[in-house]
Amino acid sequence: MDVILASNSPRRRQLLGLTELEFQVLPADVDETPLADEPANAYVQRLAADKARTVAASAGPDALVIAADTTVVDGNQILGKPVDNEDAERMLRRLRGRSHQVYTAIALLQNDQLLVDCCSTDVPMRDYDDAEMRAYIESGDPLDKAGAYAIQHNGFSPVENLQGCYANVVGLPLCHLTHALRRLGIELAPDVPVACQINFNYDCPVFADILQGKQ
Repeated sequence: MDVILASNSPRRRQLLGLTELEFQVLPADVDETPLADEPANAYVQRLAADKARTVAASAGPDALVIAADTTVVDGNQILGKPVDNEDAERMLRRLRGRSHQVYTAIALLQNDQLLVDCCSTDVPMRDYDDAEMRAYIESGDPLDKAGAYAIQHNGFSPVENLQGCYANVVGLPLCHLTHALRRLGIELAPDVPVACQINFNYDCPVFADILQGKQ
């Protein structure tokens, strides 16, 4: 079985690598403009499905395509990737000291069978100061991140007291992926939750419920 990751994200490549699946990367180029009044969970599910279909059109007939889309949401506003440093500072000022949500949808497509799932995580940001924020922005790291931050950035560490799926905030909720693959009759060899928690040094409180389809 050929497995294709429809994403050029290095973070998603790293996360999918924890499953020990052999896969190739074939990014999908789709229009990511939100529709008018489109809810965030519907937005990411639509884009993930579009990415999967786009890549599947040029893949082999039995290939399994894995696609994902992640967005940061504050209230009802979707925060995409900042266009420049000024935009990154605006987003980080808006988010600091408060909680927001991160949505990631995954789409699996094989033999015209499409499965789509969505994970939502509440993300509490710490009250970082202006000097920390500006140093982080100057590093260039925020510019390719939705919401202008990476939860896993050791130098900035913008998030504190997370109680949800860490991998979701990074960009690929592995337990949701594991559960979806099981629905296709595919079992992963390693213990994915353990590998994920070791990778991020994070004691996940939600993985058991996710694997049972409760979240």
